[in-house]
Amino acid sequence: MARPEHRESSARHAFLVAAGILISRMIGLVRQGVFSKYFGLSMEGDAFTGAFRVPNLLQNLFGEGVLSASFIPVYARLLAEGDEQEAGRVAGAVGAILALTASVLVLAGILATPYLLFAIAPGFTGEKRALTIRLVRILFPGAGLLVFSAWCLGILNSHRKFFLSYTAPVVWNLAMIVTLVVWGRLDPSTLAVYLAWGSVAGSFLQFVVQLPVVLALAHRLRFRLETRAAHVREVLRNFGPVFVSRGVVQISSYIDQMLGSLLGNGPVTALVNVQSMYTLPVSLFGMAISAAELPAMSSALGDQEQVARQLRTRLDSGLRKIALLVVPSAMAFFTLGDVITAALYERGRFTHADTMYVWAILAGSAIGLLATTLGRLYSSTYYALRDTRTPLRFAVIRVVLTTIMGFLCAIPLPYLLGFDKRWGAVGLTASAGVAGWVEFTLLRRTLNRRIGVTGVPAETIAKLWTAAALAAAAAWAVKFAIGPHRPILVAVPILGAYGVVYFAVAYLLRVEDCVRLLKRRSFSL
Repeated sequence: MARPEHRESSARHAFLVAAGILISRMIGLVRQGVFSKYFGLSMEGDAFTGAFRVPNLLQNLFGEGVLSASFIPVYARLLAEGDEQEAGRVAGAVGAILALTASVLVLAGILATPYLLFAIAPGFTGEKRALTIRLVRILFPGAGLLVFSAWCLGILNSHRKFFLSYTAPVVWNLAMIVTLVVWGRLDPSTLAVYLAWGSVAGSFLQFVVQLPVVLALAHRLRFRLETRAAHVREVLRNFGPVFVSRGVVQISSYIDQMLGSLLGNGPVTALVNVQSMYTLPVSLFGMAISAAELPAMSSALGDQEQVARQLRTRLDSGLRKIALLVVPSAMAFFTLGDVITAALYERGRFTHADTMYVWAILAGSAIGLLATTLGRLYSSTYYALRDTRTPLRFAVIRVVLTTIMGFLCAIPLPYLLGFDKRWGAVGLTASAGVAGWVEFTLLRRTLNRRIGVTGVPAETIAKLWTAAALAAAAAWAVKFAIGPHRPILVAVPILGAYGVVYFAVAYLLRVEDCVRLLKRRSFSL
């Protein structure tokens, strides 16, 4: 049997994850808003955005997602069995392997930057390319430090210390915000260089704030570069498929950036602005629940049927909660994206025309928002079952579809329709959304064959979309009644009305989790 703390409800843990993510993402949106004030959709903004994506590949490949899928299931299981000595040995070995690997890749990345840029942003030329190369070389060491932050997160999450691990990025965001504010009067190219150094400093601080707690929790930690221990080999076996899976997803992201670089000045930065908004519900709801459930799922003990029953119960509960909060997010992106974008970014060099452009891209991304968020929890269930290869296969299918459809929708389609080429960015996000639904369908169908039927009932989904549509209509009525004013002042009553009407209608339609939430019962995020 699992220890009592492993049998407890994940409600408090999911709340702590959500609270940490919310704080971090809000500061991140503030950072992106300050960035937009000083850079807008300019050449320098594209250069910094493109530069940041190159070393960020390192952090994404070796960071939180990979460690969550490969390290946490093994480490959490050892803790559940009470073997803290072996857990410390595994954590130390993984840390040492990551340190060596990240160091080598950082050095190689700095030396190979010009060649990487040919592959990532072939549309960058002249001054824009030269500035991007300089920024990439500054940013690479910071990405290596973020890998160690992800290692800290894996240990903290396994010990159910969620809040610190998900609020640590606040210091990274603050370092960049301070840099922008203090040196904001410099010319944009120089400011971009200062901002890159501010990012590196923030990466170091993000790692340092977690380290003391990690060392206190994993008191049997031993940093040794060993790969022969059975549990270390299991982590490495899991790491391989997840690394490849994460890699193909990143390839898709970089293909989007490459195609965006061919669409003129603005699309690369606009896509990042959209990503900042799009990832908020994915992180706040999908990641919160997935992060809280993965250690609990990985700690499930018993025979095959008992484990399957526990997984079904946790998965269905998590899926319903995600749907309750992500459906209105997707509808808001479709119908109120201009209000959201203007409130966050419309100031300084970021104009109203930029707002409308970003809204169109955001609406495209909303197509796959629900599928992506639900799919994250399904993938966590596979990882808890020590199955990393099935999600990999489906991720490859998604990337292939995203690449083919993204190219067709971004390059030839705008030309055929007579649109300016920069509107191809809308095709990128819309095609990615369609591919996301294909991946989600495959994940659900295959897992259902393995552990039994799971998913959100169709009736519940219909009620949620109905509530969201009525809420959007009410929000538009408020929007017309208010008329044009300062974006942030307009956003408060419009989005407030949207939220109130959505939850009121969902309550009247007797959506179970909404009823629990509004009655302040045992609802968890």
